[in-house]
Amino acid sequence: MTKSRSEKLKRLVAVQRHLEQMAESELAETARQRRDLAETIDVVADAMGSASPLHAMFSGHYASQLGRLAQKDQMLLGIQQGHETRVLKERAKGDRLEENMKEARVLEDRTEADNAIYDLVDQHMMSGSPASGKVGRS
Repeated sequence: MTKSRSEKLKRLVAVQRHLEQMAESELAETARQRRDLAETIDVVADAMGSASPLHAMFSGHYASQLGRLAQKDQMLLGIQQGHETRVLKERAKGDRLEENMKEARVLEDRTEADNAIYDLVDQHMMSGSPASGKVGRS
């Protein structure tokens, strides 16, 4: 048995929704990495501003580390924006496929109903019974 168009589209919708979930997962992971990085930046910035003589000895190291962390945050921001765009695209594709699937199902239901009516008409015509019981009596 061949699958109907709506069944094929239903499968595509499921695949597309899975792709959307994967994109959302990647976005969430990147956002988590940025939160962790922000915490590390705060710790390094606090150490730089500390009055402790031990931290003062490492201020140059802290400054270069802070620069690297800020650079990594900018890289992650770009990745996060890319993931956000991908999530929106995947969601839009899924929504379009779902709408097409619903339209295909409506058309299939309509065709099925039309065919049922045609079958009834054909059966009635084949039975040879007249439209009125009075016709054919003498």
